[in-house]
Amino acid sequence: MRSKHRLLTAVAVRRTSGLHRLPGCILPALVALLVAMPGLADEYKLGIMDKLSIRVVEWQTAEGKFREWPGITGEYLVGPNGGVALPFAGELKVAGRTTADVAQEIAHNLQMRFGLSDLPEASVEILEFRPIFVAGEVHAPGKYPYDPEMTVLKAVSLAGGMRRGLDEGQRYERDFINAQGGYDVLIAEHDRLVAKRARLMSEEEGSDAIRVPEELKSNPKAAKLIQDETAIMETNRSSVGLRLKGLDELRTLYGNEIGSLEKKMDNQSHQLDLYRKELDRTAKLADQGLVTSARVLGLETTLSETQSNMLDIDAASLRAKQEMNKAALDSVDLQNEQKSKRAAEFLETQQQLDENALKTIMYKRLMNEALVNSPAASQLAGGDDSKLISYTVVRTVDGKVQEIPAGESTPLFPGDLVKVAIANGRS
Repeated sequence: MRSKHRLLTAVAVRRTSGLHRLPGCILPALVALLVAMPGLADEYKLGIMDKLSIRVVEWQTAEGKFREWPGITGEYLVGPNGGVALPFAGELKVAGRTTADVAQEIAHNLQMRFGLSDLPEASVEILEFRPIFVAGEVHAPGKYPYDPEMTVLKAVSLAGGMRRGLDEGQRYERDFINAQGGYDVLIAEHDRLVAKRARLMSEEEGSDAIRVPEELKSNPKAAKLIQDETAIMETNRSSVGLRLKGLDELRTLYGNEIGSLEKKMDNQSHQLDLYRKELDRTAKLADQGLVTSARVLGLETTLSETQSNMLDIDAASLRAKQEMNKAALDSVDLQNEQKSKRAAEFLETQQQLDENALKTIMYKRLMNEALVNSPAASQLAGGDDSKLISYTVVRTVDGKVQEIPAGESTPLFPGDLVKVAIANGRS
């Protein structure tokens, strides 16, 4: 299953003076792409079974555009030998390296292979991390896709929770563990939804800050939740603000055009009056035989052309007014669309909170049932679950296998193996 998040992207960008030849709209985009992925892109080391997306483009100075290399661009799986095979670029060892290192080597290999004067642009993006593995006292041991926010508890949940045993007391203890895991997930989800609802209310009120809801004031994670929602609110506001600003500037542009056309219309109208007076005088002189009829015909032609120009100006003015009105309507539609979107999102969030509350009650009842039927499960209610269950993370670091004692909140890395065991010495 492909990860929904393409988190790590590295772009090999030329550091030579040739970089300044890129168009102004391209260079900021590339710089922004590199800055947007702090730390993680440099620290994460590729490994066997990571799925990569590799893309190569070359800037065509003469044509003023990018040309993609379709023969290389595609998806690649890091093989058992820790490498990937690319057309023209050859077999590359990528295990233990960052995406930036791999992208740079691809670019240099292609430059040398084809004798290019400029270094091509190569990007390496992780489409899917190598999986994690869960073994031991779980319902469905096996391989599972890695998620960037993966913890031991989430891994156990993916594996179907604790395995059912034959011992009745132990079964209730495992039931409690499973129910408590689901309960903790629901509590975290509830807090996120409450923060989201607060953000939507602040957006609707036009407030610059999100008020901390009463439900979160005693929560130690409230500041982080509000900070995340504030970032979303600022992004939304900035996006809508830019679109509204663009529409306002468009209206101003058409307004200036209309003013210019009106001045031009006044000038043409004045010229038309002069031509008419001149035509009247010349026609009288022609009747007296003092001027030729060609002179009269020339004035009539000029008068007709001036009237035609005035019609063109009037039509252009009408079109500009229509476009200005359209920009105004688009501005109103955009604001109404945002209000409607917020209302729908608010309703959906409230429905999710209602469902969350019902599920929370269900897990509370399951935990209470386990406590009633198994006194040993009461140890878990007090947070002392180490006597009943233990977790160990098996991780390969610099080629060496390490076994690390872990808890439910321990973060996992791609390729980790989680061993779940019921501890001995139950009391």
